[in-house]
Amino acid sequence: MVDRESARLVVYSREGCGLCDEMIAELAVWLAGRPLSAEVRDVDSDPGLRERYGLMVPVLAVDGQPVCSGRLDTELLEDLLRT
Repeated sequence: MVDRESARLVVYSREGCGLCDEMIAELAVWLAGRPLSAEVRDVDSDPGLRERYGLMVPVLAVDGQPVCSGRLDTELLEDLLRT
């Protein structure tokens, strides 16, 4: 179980990625009114991230653990952050 109040959400993405833009926009809507925020990290700005995620972007990680990729799964995210 993840602590809903202190969960760290990170979207791994890259510039020019339509799916990445879509996930970021959907996540922003989902986050509205919640006491959470998300960081967006460009995998191409870090060789380690580029090697780890390659073409799998976008990836949403919660507290360092990948939760979903390609599309935002809000049901899974809700379940994970349920307190």
